[in-house]
Amino acid sequence: MKYIFLFILFFFTINCSVNKVSDTHGFRFLETKTNKILINKTNKNDVKKLIGPPSSVSSFNDIWLYIERKKTNQSIYKLGKKKISKNNILILEFNSMGLVASKKLLKLENMNDIKIAEKVTNKKFKNDNRIYDILSTLRNKLNTTRQKK
Repeated sequence: MKYIFLFILFFFTINCSVNKVSDTHGFRFLETKTNKILINKTNKNDVKKLIGPPSSVSSFNDIWLYIERKKTNQSIYKLGKKKISKNNILILEFNSMGLVASKKLLKLENMNDIKIAEKVTNKKFKNDNRIYDILSTLRNKLNTTRQKK
């Protein structure tokens, strides 16, 4: 009985690690749907039928944005951490007649990694002596007692 349980547990574990779980946010298959959109031939109604309503609409120009994001589990060793496997953004710009004037598909490979500076700015003055610490705590205690009255 013990060996059967271990065999079933082993088979279940192998099966779970082979099938990758993915979460999709936004519109699916955005790349294939983008190829069906023709510049100066496809209008707004055709785009709505093909893809659906846009994720975001620009308030300045007539620009529609569609977003597709897919996260996939990396491996069983990463303990469920997810990696972004697809991050597509479709930008459609329409002319005054409602036809597609331009289309641009931004993929995950086109995006830049932004490095954040990790430097810390140090003060020019330092008050690390004991007398300053004692006097500042006394000042804080005096200020709190004055505020209570």
